[in-house]
Amino acid sequence: MRLGIVRGHVVLQPAVAAYRGKTLVVLEPVTMENLNASNGLGGGKALVAVDELGAAKGQMVAFTEGREAANPFWPNAVPVDAYCSLIVDSIDIHSRKVF
Repeated sequence: MRLGIVRGHVVLQPAVAAYRGKTLVVLEPVTMENLNASNGLGGGKALVAVDELGAAKGQMVAFTEGREAANPFWPNAVPVDAYCSLIVDSIDIHSRKVF
């Protein structure tokens, strides 16, 4: 599981049946350096993830990648490589709140 910041939403046109009713978001993974700096920057290479939590632009989320990202949709086969698994409320690093 990694941390990322929602940078925007994706709309597919034409719609893909497997994604019907699902929200896609653009995530920018957060590097440890930027997390420690508490600067609100991500620093990683952006990716697209399925979000069923309703994360807003600018919110930090935790996401899974690979085969685990498709597990919430089992037994249906959904072509998913990244999935938002939680919205981050706060993070404490070495007893210092950074988010």
